[in-house]
Amino acid sequence: MEKKKILVIEDDPEVLSMLTDYLSFLGYDVTSAHDGLEGIKEVKTNEYDLVITDLTMPYISGIGIITVLKKDHPEVPVIAITGYGYYAEELAQENKADCILSKPFDVNKLKEAMVSLLSK
Repeated sequence: MEKKKILVIEDDPEVLSMLTDYLSFLGYDVTSAHDGLEGIKEVKTNEYDLVITDLTMPYISGIGIITVLKKDHPEVPVIAITGYGYYAEELAQENKADCILSKPFDVNKLKEAMVSLLSK
């Protein structure tokens, strides 16, 4: 069976490294982007089975990424992660994020959300 392709967009190098390592350990084919601009380039040039994006980043926000991705590929699920609480979570939901996790989040919750979204 082919590995599921996951794009992780996160401007905090420690969080990006942790997510990338964890998802690779779980057996996913992981691509990382260090900011919203890199993330947009990735979603426009490659196909992914799932995108995980931080909401607050330089250049282009996670909301901008979700908007572009859902316009071109509405079938691709998005998990939004944020450390900015309720307002950011509400904004992500309004812009069609499939799941929102608040930092710090439990990696088991991330795994559960991914398995659920990828099985649809």
